[in-house]
Amino acid sequence: MVEVVLRAVRVDVGSSTPLLLLEEVTGSRVLPIFIGAPEAAAIAYALQGVKAPRPMSHDLLGNVIVALGAQLFAAEITELRDNTFYANLRLLRDRDEINVSARPSDAVALALRVGAPILVNDELMAAEGRVMELDLGDDEDDEDDTEAPNEALVAELREFLDTIRPEDFGQ
Repeated sequence: MVEVVLRAVRVDVGSSTPLLLLEEVTGSRVLPIFIGAPEAAAIAYALQGVKAPRPMSHDLLGNVIVALGAQLFAAEITELRDNTFYANLRLLRDRDEINVSARPSDAVALALRVGAPILVNDELMAAEGRVMELDLGDDEDDEDDTEAPNEALVAELREFLDTIRPEDFGQ
């Protein structure tokens, strides 16, 4: 497995669809995964640290995992089959590992909320990973400052969500 970080969430110009960009920690490849607008919003909220008055779906799932005495060990993007990515949530409870199938966007959103690593299958990264130059804004200081890219990402997602219409989902 290759450890990745969420480098960006962008909106594909041609399809107006949000796109996750997962970049390997020790390399230069990026795995792009198309996701839905609600999932993009959930990821943006996780990046921004938004705490809702009542638990949102991914917060609820994290709470259920903890209440059952388990922890999310890792979110794994496992395969691409028929143009659909698949993922697993790897849970640990009393030395037992439990694998739960998930959509990659949900796995990433949950991992971001609980601080679990995000992993991609080696063969999947080799087949689908792309070397990309990601322009995440002004890197003038090049310090370990993730706040500015996160703010830009949240602003971009909010702009997308403000302009999306219900008819866009009928395709």
